Parts: sequence; structure tokens; C-alpha cells
Amino acid sequence: MARRDLAVAVLRIEGTNNDGELALALRTLGARVEIVQLNQLEGRNVSPSERRRLSDYDVLFLPGGFSSGDYVRAGAIFAARIRASIGPELEEFVRSGRLVGGLCNGFQVLTELGLLPGHRDGKLGKVDAVLTNNRSGRYECRPTFVAWEGGAFPPLRSLPKGTRFLFPSGHAEGRLILGGDAAGRRRELEENGQVLFRWVAPDGSPADYPWNPNGSEGNIAGLTNPMGNVFGLMPHPERHFFRAQAPDWTREGSPRGFGDGHRFLDAVLAYAEHPS
Repeated sequence: MARRDLAVAVLRIEGTNNDGELALALRTLGARVEIVQLNQLEGRNVSPSERRRLSDYDVLFLPGGFSSGDYVRAGAIFAARIRASIGPELEEFVRSGRLVGGLCNGFQVLTELGLLPGHRDGKLGKVDAVLTNNRSGRYECRPTFVAWEGGAFPPLRSLPKGTRFLFPSGHAEGRLILGGDAAGRRRELEENGQVLFRWVAPDGSPADYPWNPNGSEGNIAGLTNPMGNVFGLMPHPERHFFRAQAPDWTREGSPRGFGDGHRFLDAVLAYAEHPS
């Protein structure tokens, strides 16, 4: 699968730890992927040959991990550094329609930037949602299932509503809380098609704990901005990219082939190649 003209940046700082897994998955799909340190985009303490510009890339991913130790709040320090250094460049990237994805800690960063749930102008805004401590009060790590809501996310628009994906979860702060009138805000997001995924049980029915690992109201597991080009989800598609990563591969035949993460990330890159 040749996508060598598709340039993807996986942005990291200290504490990020899923950048390698994500980069491997995206390279397997044929993209030209670079793991980029934030200071390379800032132009700080790097040589001219190491300097990078956000405008050089077609897709931006913020991967999982514990950026800056998740001090203050999960993703808050990473977001503050982005806002202070490359905020205008990121706004322009979003306004151009290019895709920005956040996985787990990356989703937390995008909420701290105000890009999720976000606004139609693509600007970094005030924080009006937060991903906070799981209702269980502990780190939750297991295979989980999400269902596509049939919303505003262009890469999945050909899929039937309710299509399920197995994506593993691993987080301590994933419970989505919306600011202001939370119930009214949630209805607004649903009406706008901004709910990307909901947690579901293995049979596709509405999830309860442990299939909703964090207790998010409405079983919300992922969001997009109003334009659909900024997206975030708490589970990890890159951790079920290869069939051998599935929890049941020893019982269900060969470990060869791919899992649901391949299906999801392939759709993202396919759209990035040919937006329409």
C-alpha cells in the first residue's frame, strides 16, 4: 500500500510513550511518518536540519502516554506548551481541513487546547470539556468495544451506524465532563454529529462498567470538532492494529493479518489522501 506522498507527524514530548506503536501502524499503512519532538516545531535548541514546520505535514497525531507526567491535569502541560509556541500554526492547520487526531493522552491534550469539542472557526478556545478521573478511581486497562455513531467524521461516513470496533483501553483519566449545562451540551454534540464513538458491550448493547471503563455520561468514548477534521478517542486503535494483538488470537486461528485498528487508521489515511 503506497502512500509515500502522505506526510504524517506524530508529535511527542517527555512522557509520551505510544508514539512508536502508532508510527509503526501508520508506516505499515504506507504513510511517510515522522515522530516529531515539539521543540523541533518550536525551533528551540535544535539544529537547522532538525527544524520542522507543521505546514510540511498532511496529518497530525497526538499519541498516548503520560505527557509531562500528567501533572496539573492529564494533557494540560502539553497543551499549554503547544498553545504558547505553535498555537497560530495549529489553528491554520485545522482551518485548512487537514486531520488532527488525538489518542488517549492526545484526546486529553485536544480538550485542553479547546479544539474538542471545538468551534467552527478552528481556533484554540477556552477549555469547555475535561477528561478526568475514572469513576472507579483507578487505572483501567482491558480490551474494550466502541460503536461508530454515524456522525460528522468524514473517514467513516460510508460505514453503517453502529459498526463496532475492538480497541484496547488503558487510562486513569478518561471520564468526559462537559462544561456549563452538561446535559444540554451533550444533546448539542449529538445533534451536530460530534460524538465519534460510544462505549458498547461485546454484543453491541449500551455499556456499563467494565465495558465503559471510565464512567463517561452517555458512554461517550470519542468526539470530533464541528467540521469533523479534529478527532479524539480514549481507547487505542494502534494496540489492535495487528491480529496478534487481539486478546483471542490463540483461540481463533492464525495471528497473521490485522485487527480493527488497521480498519480505522486505514480509513483515516484514505480520507487524508483524497478528501471529498
